[in-house]
Amino acid sequence: MSRKITISSTPWPIRGSFTISRGSKTEAVVLNVYIEEDGIKAQGECVPYPRYGESVESVTAQINEILPALEGGMTRTELQAAMPAGAGRFAVDAALWDLEAKKAGKRAWEIAGIPMEPATTVYTLSLSDPETMEQDARDNQDKPLLKLKLGGEGDLARVAAVRKGHPTARIVVDANEAWTKEVYNAIVPELVKLGVEMIEQPFPAGDDDLLKELDRPITICADESCHDRASLPKLVGKYDMINIKLDKTGGLTEALAMKQEAEKLGFEIMTGCMLGSSLAMAPAMLIAQGSKVVDLDAPLLLAEDCEPGLVFTGVEIAPPEKALWG
Repeated sequence: MSRKITISSTPWPIRGSFTISRGSKTEAVVLNVYIEEDGIKAQGECVPYPRYGESVESVTAQINEILPALEGGMTRTELQAAMPAGAGRFAVDAALWDLEAKKAGKRAWEIAGIPMEPATTVYTLSLSDPETMEQDARDNQDKPLLKLKLGGEGDLARVAAVRKGHPTARIVVDANEAWTKEVYNAIVPELVKLGVEMIEQPFPAGDDDLLKELDRPITICADESCHDRASLPKLVGKYDMINIKLDKTGGLTEALAMKQEAEKLGFEIMTGCMLGSSLAMAPAMLIAQGSKVVDLDAPLLLAEDCEPGLVFTGVEIAPPEKALWG
């Protein structure tokens, strides 16, 4: 066996800009891991995320630390102990899944034993003023499920404006840790009236004990509070749903185990993503199978995507092609 690893980064421009409670960005910088083994080429992608202390440089350094073992034939199972959960392990894990599938002449979901169907994703509206978000909603009448990025003050006006702009849309909202207990108590009864189906991460991760003492008439989903299986016990009794993102779990291998354990604990599942190309979304399609909410619309928010990318028919995502991944 002869295995060679190559690491590189790619900036993908965003259509316009993407704004959440923590700030705005105009491009998504991803890190790519390529494996070449016995003439077979495989690939994976991750998005280093500053919220978790990650950068392209830090993630590259993490991978370089295990490079001799990785090039020496490290398996996906061995990888779980060799690297911490996070973006770097995701890129390596995805490339190893891709390699395993290509060597076996099977699709990744066949190896995982998961029936693969198309998935329907939310479409995300960036945080802005109510007027802009209302127009964004009007411009996306073909999107049946909207995810609204919120930021605290003025959020009720934003949701009401979107409801006015797209009266028939199903709506979920993402506060990205921006709310206080006071905001929650004031806004949630009104969001019930506006038909909001789910609220993602209302409080900072360190403050989510508040959810134990508050009514939850709307499904509450953990995002920043939820990383891998080790996160799950402390979420019980606070959240109704968890958002599984492969950049946080450290890859598909852990994500599959996490989904199974979360379902045993009674959590509903959301499949989420960072802002990356279709290459980062493709492994998440395995987690999307049977998920209550799928949020894999990042390629739709980019000005351009990898080639080949995932095939979107509106907001329905077809299973990834062999040439892309898995």
